[in-house]
This record gives sequence, C-alpha cells and structure tokens, in this order.
Amino acid sequence: MINEDEKVETVTLEHQSSDGARDIELAKQAAEADHSLSFTEAIRKYPKAVMWSVLLSTSIIMEGYDIVLLSSFFAQPSFMKRYGEFDPKSKTYQISASWQSGLNNAVSIGTIFGAFANGYFSHKFGYRKVLLVSLLLIVGFVFITFFAPNLGVLLVGELLCGIPWGVFAAMAPAYASEICPMALRGYLTVYVSLCWAFGQLISAGVQAGFEKNTTEWAYRVPFAIQWAWPIPLFFILWFTPESPWFFVRQGFFSDAEKTIIRLGADRDTAKQILAMMIHTNELEVSINKGTSYLDCFRGIDRYRTEIGCLVFAALPFCGLPMAATPTYFFIQIGLPTSIAFQISLGGRGLASLGPIISWFLIPHFGRRTMYLWGLGMLAAILLIIGFINIGAADSVGGSYAQASMIILWQFVFYVTVVPMCYAIIGDVSSTRLRNKSVCLGRIALYIAQIVCNVANPYMLSPTAGNWRGKAGFFWGFWALVFFVWGWFRLPETKGKTFEEMDILFASGVKARDFANYEVNAYVDGDNTLTNTKK
Repeated sequence: MINEDEKVETVTLEHQSSDGARDIELAKQAAEADHSLSFTEAIRKYPKAVMWSVLLSTSIIMEGYDIVLLSSFFAQPSFMKRYGEFDPKSKTYQISASWQSGLNNAVSIGTIFGAFANGYFSHKFGYRKVLLVSLLLIVGFVFITFFAPNLGVLLVGELLCGIPWGVFAAMAPAYASEICPMALRGYLTVYVSLCWAFGQLISAGVQAGFEKNTTEWAYRVPFAIQWAWPIPLFFILWFTPESPWFFVRQGFFSDAEKTIIRLGADRDTAKQILAMMIHTNELEVSINKGTSYLDCFRGIDRYRTEIGCLVFAALPFCGLPMAATPTYFFIQIGLPTSIAFQISLGGRGLASLGPIISWFLIPHFGRRTMYLWGLGMLAAILLIIGFINIGAADSVGGSYAQASMIILWQFVFYVTVVPMCYAIIGDVSSTRLRNKSVCLGRIALYIAQIVCNVANPYMLSPTAGNWRGKAGFFWGFWALVFFVWGWFRLPETKGKTFEEMDILFASGVKARDFANYEVNAYVDGDNTLTNTKK
C-alpha cells in the first residue's frame, strides 16, 4: 500500500523559465493528440517507429529458440546418448535431474546477469550501443555450446549465452514502449512475446526435423542455427535510432527532437511530443529524483516494481516448465518419441498464433482483464491434467487427453498471460526507471525459472518423482495464487499516457479503480483526477 506521506500533493509543475506556459501548452497538445490518435492513423504516421521496434524485438527470437532447444534435447536420443548415462530401469540413456536443473538454470543465471547489466549500461550509454555489443557477444558464445565436449562445458556455454539473451529480453519491451505513440504501445510490446513464440516454434520445427537423425549433427546443427540471427541483425540494427526518452533523461533535448522527427513526426509535432516528455520527466523527478536500482524500491516506485516483477514471475509458476516445453513431458506420460516431437511442433504453431490473436482482443479488453482471465483458465487446465492422470494414467486415451490439454494450455498462455505481461511492464514503469524496472521484471522471471526448473525435473524424471500429469496440481495451485494477487494488486493501464499513470500511482488510487479515473495532468489541485463512476 502507498502511505499518505508518499502521495504527491500537486501534479502541476511550475516552470521557472519565461517559456514555461508555452511548454505546458505544447505538452498538453501532445497528450490530447496521443489520446485521439487511432491505431490506423498511428501506423500511417509512424511507420519508421514500428519498423525499428519490430526489428529490435526480433532479437528475442534467439532466447525463445534456446529455451525450447535445450529442454527438447532431454528427449533427443542422440543428445542423451552423447551426454547421458544408461538407465537400466527405463532401458534408455538419461541425463540426471540434477544436470537437467543445472543446464536450465545456467541459462537463467546468465540472463539475470544480462538483464542487470542492461539496466545499468542502457541508462548510461543508450539502447543502441548495448544492443550491438550484445549481438557480437552471442556470436562468440555459441561456439562454446556448439563444440561442448561434455555437460560441464555445455553448462558454461549456456550461462554465457544467457548474458546477451538477458539484454535482448529486457531491452525489447522498454524500447518498444518508448519510441511509439500510445495507440501502438500495446501492440508492439505484445509483438515481443510473438517473437518469443516464433523462436520456440522454429526450435520445435528444427528438433522435429532432426528427430530421426542418430548422429551428433542432430544436436549440433540446432546449436549452429543460433548464428542465423545475430550476424545480419548487427548490420541492420547499426542504423537503429536511439530512444528519445534516453536523450531526455540525459538532458540532450535537441537530439531527442531529431530522433522524434526521424521516427515519423513533423517538426511541430516533434516539439509538442518533446515538451510532453520533458514535462513527464520533470514530474517524475518531483516524485522521486533517483534513477538507480535502489530507487525502484522507494516511494511510489516500490509498488510499480512489485507489479512489474510479479506479472513476470507468474509465468514459470503457472506451469511453464512443464507445459511450454512439452516434448519431455509427453514422453514421460507414455507417448512415442516421434509423436511427442510432432505434437510439440503443432502446439508451437498454435501458440505462435496466440500473440496475433491477442492484438484483436486488446482494443476490447484491458490488460488486467486478459491477464487475470488467462491465469484462471491456466489453473483450470492444469488441474484437469492432474485429474486425468489420476483416472487414466496408463491408458493411451489418457496420454492423448493430457497432451491435448497441454496444447490448450499453450494456446491460452500465448493469447493472454504472455502478451499482457509485456504490455503491462511497458506501461507500468516510470520513464526515468523504465530500463531498470523492465530489467528487474525479467530478473524476477529468471529467478522464478530457476526455482521452477529445479522442481520440475524432480517431479517428472522417471529416476526421481515420476509424477507425470500429477504435476498439474502443483502448477495449478500456484497459478491460482498469482490470480488472487493480481485481483487485488494489478491495475488497468490501457489508454493511459505515462504521465497519467505517474499521477494515478502518486495519488494512491487503488488497483481496481485505475480504469475508472480520467486524468488531467495540466490543472491544479483536486481537478487533476475525476472518478467517472461517481
């Protein structure tokens, strides 16, 4: 909860310069234009902003690709024979649950370092320079995984690869939210999740293509495919514009104006948008002057950080380790290896449509509504999987029923929870702390992944718990826990400018009441907020 002494008593800035009144009027005009701009108008007016956001977000494909790749290798016979040990009980080669956890967690630990570094270096040097260095690093680190002679070297390679992946994952939603108008913000932050799904679809397709290959190339070629992204992206993104918000935070207003014009605005509109950015930045300085990681946990920003972290932390806890990388799970519940890979590929194809479908739902439903409904449906699906396993654990029909529910889980997951968490983190963070807030959200995701990746192999592995579908009860319970949290703590951010959200948070408005308030950032006192339901 927000304490009374943390609330902002006035949200109108008193400019000291003689041009202060004019600057306020320009900022107000920009806010009004932002609200009146439709989706189609925004596309026509800012095609360059859309293009650069889409191109930068494409780097996320690499993280999505590897998440599925490594987990799928645990069901790849040639990989298991090369790196695993023979299990007399199952008469197959197996990698122990501890090594599975270690390999999966190596990626998560690397991404934590990457996300944390991104928050520091992006604030100091800007998004563009950090992005280009990270693309060069991933080219070198993939060599380690490609030539890894044993699990120890493979673990080190995955850890190092995770560092630039953490940079890409934290940078893409922050950049998308900063270079686009409000009408496009939700769509382009959601596109980040589409890239994540595309990466997983490509990975599943590659794995299915090599499923019958019994040589070392069945796993080496999928590793090598990771070079297909960073090299061309480096040369393309060399020309990407820096975020104008970065220049505003640094005080380089002329550079910010030039970038706004480069992204599609005419000169007059650029002056208005720049005035609104400066006004928003000064408002946030008046609320909280700092820009460090510690400032994310002070005053008003503590609540905003809580939202950003928990919407991401919910992803692993609502069944991601079991259901979003399902090939290994399908084999444990009794499906043949070839069918498991084919069903996984079909599920990936359906899941990749999820973010696209969410684009059509965004205009009609809020972020809060879609996120909460998604968590509720995922919890129900996971519990159904658990009950099916109890009633028909050893039947062919039961195995296919559980696989069908996993496919449904993937579809719901990528229509609701994943797209909305990217939209929410792009909305809820303050502009001065955005890159650090997004990084903290991703770090919360990676820490949650570590916890869940440790638990999941011990539940599913035939050499450990061998829970099979009963693991659905565990993940379903946690999905319900996050649903309850979201009901009381997750605000609706749809249709609000960054400045308006600053005022709503600073004024202590309850999460469930955000959608009911209209905000005027350019008047004094009690007229700033209007409850439309009173």
